[in-house]
Amino acid sequence: MTTYTGGCHCGAIAYDVEGRIDQVIDCNCSMCARRGGLLWFVPRTAFTLKTPESNYATYTFNTHRLQHHFCPTCGISPFSEGQMPDGTPMIAINARCLEGVDVASLKVVPYDGRSR
Repeated sequence: MTTYTGGCHCGAIAYDVEGRIDQVIDCNCSMCARRGGLLWFVPRTAFTLKTPESNYATYTFNTHRLQHHFCPTCGISPFSEGQMPDGTPMIAINARCLEGVDVASLKVVPYDGRSR
C-alpha cells in the first residue's frame, strides 16, 4: 500500500492516508460542484490526522450524513467524514489535496449527487 500526505493550502490541516487510489468520484451535488473536489473513499482506519481537530471547521447540509471539513484560514476542504452504507466509518479524501498525485491520471467516475 501507498501512504499519501495531504492537507489544506496553508498547512493548518495535514494528514496521511494509506491505500491505493483505484478511482475518484466527481459528484455534481450543490457542494461538490462548487468545490471541485475529486473524492477517494477510504476506511477511517486508513486515515491519520496530523494536526489538531480544532484547526478545521465543519459544514453539513442536506441529509447531514457527511461532515465536510475545511480550513477557516485558507478555505480548502481536504476531507470529509461519514459512514459507509453498512455503518463503517469512512473518510472522503479530496484527491486534489494529496501531494504528488497526478489527478489527470486517475479514473474519474461521475456521480449524480444532485438528484439525491
